[in-house]
Amino acid sequence: MTDAIRVAGADDVPALYALLQDAYAPLEQQGVLFTITRSPIERVAQTVARETTFVLERTDADGRAALAATLTVRFPWVSGERHRTPYPFLHWFAVAPAFKRLGLGQALIDHVESRFLTEQVKAPATYLATATRHPWLQPYYEKRGYVAFDRSTNALGTPLVWLRKILIPALYPDPPAADAAPDGERVAAGA
Repeated sequence: MTDAIRVAGADDVPALYALLQDAYAPLEQQGVLFTITRSPIERVAQTVARETTFVLERTDADGRAALAATLTVRFPWVSGERHRTPYPFLHWFAVAPAFKRLGLGQALIDHVESRFLTEQVKAPATYLATATRHPWLQPYYEKRGYVAFDRSTNALGTPLVWLRKILIPALYPDPPAADAAPDGERVAAGA
């Protein structure tokens, strides 16, 4: 087996859409609703065209390739989107059910954070959001160095926590008011 990380293209949209649906749909049973589960395939096509969507593709011994994981980077200059900070926003982080617990999601996010955002883009920081009711994602991100700074609710009524990670401390100024939790408090997963 071989793994390759690359930027998704238009030809990947059907497989990417299926991966996102398969990865996020089981969370609905826990009351965790993400808007991608209600979005048409055209939304994925638009995102692939406008943003930088990474995929980790695994090829088996017979030469069959499958999308195993994905992570999308939205830059602050993408129009029509709300930006909470002036840094790249990570979203649609997902691992296909058949490839869970193999370290592929971690390999992909490591690649995006270090090789792409830090080494190539020179982004001082990045941020993301996850559902407060998700059973393990906020602690996972916190172990990776993310710090909660805001809360909101998505269009489906799911409470979210927003987390940021400083990638290049020398380039990261004092956090603006919109990039800090009130009174320095930690935004708890159950909040």
